[in-house]
Amino acid sequence: MATLAAHQSIDAAPAHWTQGNPDEDTLAHIPGEKGWPLVGNTFKMLADPHGMAKAMVAKYGRVYKNKAFGGWNVALIGADANELVLFDREKLFSSEQGWGPILDRLFPRGLMLMDFDHHRADRRALSIAFKPGPMRHYADALNRGISRQVEKWGAGDMRFYPAIKELTLDLAADSFIGISWGPEADRINRAFVDMVQASVAPVRKPLPFTQMKKGVDGRAFLVDYFTQETHRRRAEGGGQDMFSQFATAEYDDGSLMPVDEVVDHMNFLMMAAHDTITSSATSLLWLLAKNPEWQEKLRQEVEAVTGGTGADGRPRDLAYEDLGKLELTEMAFKEALRFVPPVPSMPRRALREFEYGGYRIPSGTPVGINIHWTHHSEEYWHEPEKFDPLRFTPDQVKARHKYAWVPFGGGAHMCLGLHFAYMQVKILMAQLLPRYRVELADGDPEWQAWPIPKPKDGLKIRLTAL
Repeated sequence: MATLAAHQSIDAAPAHWTQGNPDEDTLAHIPGEKGWPLVGNTFKMLADPHGMAKAMVAKYGRVYKNKAFGGWNVALIGADANELVLFDREKLFSSEQGWGPILDRLFPRGLMLMDFDHHRADRRALSIAFKPGPMRHYADALNRGISRQVEKWGAGDMRFYPAIKELTLDLAADSFIGISWGPEADRINRAFVDMVQASVAPVRKPLPFTQMKKGVDGRAFLVDYFTQETHRRRAEGGGQDMFSQFATAEYDDGSLMPVDEVVDHMNFLMMAAHDTITSSATSLLWLLAKNPEWQEKLRQEVEAVTGGTGADGRPRDLAYEDLGKLELTEMAFKEALRFVPPVPSMPRRALREFEYGGYRIPSGTPVGINIHWTHHSEEYWHEPEKFDPLRFTPDQVKARHKYAWVPFGGGAHMCLGLHFAYMQVKILMAQLLPRYRVELADGDPEWQAWPIPKPKDGLKIRLTAL
């Protein structure tokens, strides 16, 4: 199936995103609040989104309305709500219309901005990039790049977040695009950074000197670059990097994915991967620095699996075939994703009227689930503010609500690159922990909660050589 839609202008959202949005009277039967005139609760949400959600649930229950960012939204809270929205048995919810108004100007037609048949066809075609052959190639590239950079860090104090963000971008240039680190990779990375920052910029038009203008210019550069590269790689037969896999992806009928769709998917998945992995790797290292007994358990596991250091004194690479053996490391990473989910909430739009929690939700209503709230609810987690990787033993997982832990989403839109994320973080731990002991260098940092969590001080850590 090769369903295609022509590229619409990025200057205006499709009309169906705004037609029929509910007004205050339509949602009068749902509890909640509209906040200040014009701005609603926007600034309250920006200041403390998790605190606000907790207060709203306590006051109004697990279905409530809220006005912010220019319109009404109905929050559906808890694991049952996560299952309703993410599994979406009845095809009630549009991911395209949920994320689109936020992301479409810069990352239009990415996989997360597709629904139903079109989404399923493109997802199936793109999944070739995550088969064992390409994944083994990525593992080699990740070991090579992470080892080189982690050794360069050296012992001493550093800010981990900007360092891992830079490394993740460089790794993406290598394993995603298949180009060497250097000026070309730097320009691509700069364009991505500008696009990501523009996606949450307060000025939403590309006026001169604004972040949105930088983002739109960055997108124009990458569209041109990826378009030329797609044609070249198809002519030359592609390669093992992710972009080459996308460039030669086929639908079930054997037809190639259109070039403009390859470009849009590559843009989106690069963005989705680098910011979320940066956040989740930072949260894991933060929690291991705070819990040295777990840091030591992971260090011992890594050395047992890889064989420790080689004849050159450097940690041995983590082989692709050994990824599954790092069971404690995977549980610790899952617990870090519970503690600080890199996507704290997920928007959708109701395509039809439905009922939930005793309330009728009208067609066209923007709705959202709150992943962070669910991940910290005592209903699903004993002592939720405690770091405890053993929550993710098979028995514990089996006993828990299936949708109480959803850092990668769920249902048809489950993150396509989740196994790549596990692999990158495991290789990072395999290269980092045998080299250094990690401690917090300047106390426990405060975290910026939105749009993707990060420590406000960049996570000041101290690396001590082992």
